[in-house]
Amino acid sequence: MKAMVSKAAVLLGALTAIPAAGAHSLLDYVGQCVPFARQASGIAIYGDAWTWWSKAEGKYPRGRTPRVGAVVVFEKTSRLPLGHVAVVSRVVEDRVLMLTHANWSIQNGQRGHAEQDVTLFDVSPGNDWSQVKVWFRDSDGLGSSVYPIYGFIYGKGRAAPELTSDKPDYVAALIDAYVAR
Repeated sequence: MKAMVSKAAVLLGALTAIPAAGAHSLLDYVGQCVPFARQASGIAIYGDAWTWWSKAEGKYPRGRTPRVGAVVVFEKTSRLPLGHVAVVSRVVEDRVLMLTHANWSIQNGQRGHAEQDVTLFDVSPGNDWSQVKVWFRDSDGLGSSVYPIYGFIYGKGRAAPELTSDKPDYVAALIDAYVAR
């Protein structure tokens, strides 16, 4: 019975890693953040987003330094009861990076869409990436909420090529972080 449950979990995980029907690109994805992050990063962890940090222990390197292709793991909070995961697409400077993720902002009247190269700003007092603000489409800038994060999980393989655009807007990311507060 245990083996059957394990096989079913693997099959379910494989199915949820497939882009939505008709999706031609990772960026066409509509769904939850976990399958998106798994597909975009190549990090094979399953379960609610907030559990990724502990599940990565002993399987993937973890740390507090952002790297392209790493998964940032948001802690479980009242606003994020399942946590959130996103993939680092560009490191702009010490306290600003860009990430690509799904199921954050509302697009076309619904949540779940993928967003590429959005600003993530380290607002932690110790500049240690323990607290962040995230760009939010509805406000066209950083949201007002501060989210605690566990840190970054580093993959062993290659991240999806669509993780970042050909011409990311570094200036807009810096303006989001430092000017438009």
